[in-house]
Amino acid sequence: MANVLKVSARSNPNLVAGAVAGSIRESGEAELQAVGAGAVNQAVKAAAIACAYLEPSEIKLAFEPSFLTVEMDGEQRTAIRLRSVILPK
Repeated sequence: MANVLKVSARSNPNLVAGAVAGSIRESGEAELQAVGAGAVNQAVKAAAIACAYLEPSEIKLAFEPSFLTVEMDGEQRTAIRLRSVILPK
């Protein structure tokens, strides 16, 4: 199962990217979850930065987006999930 990283609008994309890269190196997979436009923006930036972080290791990374329903404060919310995919060299 992928390491799930929950991203907020206040998340630092460089730190999230480092966590994604670490998860990819450790387990070969990572997943970002974000609710709201600001959070999705930070998650997409983190995904792009993680790809750059892994480039020297010759790991080519992509992300598969999908919708996900999550519960926040007792309410159902729609989240964006970005699941990592390691591409062949």
